[in-house]
Amino acid sequence: MKAQELSAEYGRRYHGATDGATVVTIDLVGIEYADALQGHNLKEICAGADVPTSYGTEIRKGMRLAEFVNLK
Repeated sequence: MKAQELSAEYGRRYHGATDGATVVTIDLVGIEYADALQGHNLKEICAGADVPTSYGTEIRKGMRLAEFVNLK
């Protein structure tokens, strides 16, 4: 996936997250798109999604969890 597509999907999920589920939503993006996010600058992905760049850390956390998690 291109960085622009990843940013769009991330932004859609972040801005659509219910109250109290924002961080979980960010982690799930990292888990679901771990392979596609490899090699991309996560701060740029956040900026493109109009999300604080500090959330790049949460995306990275999800990416690291991806090898241990099976989504339902």
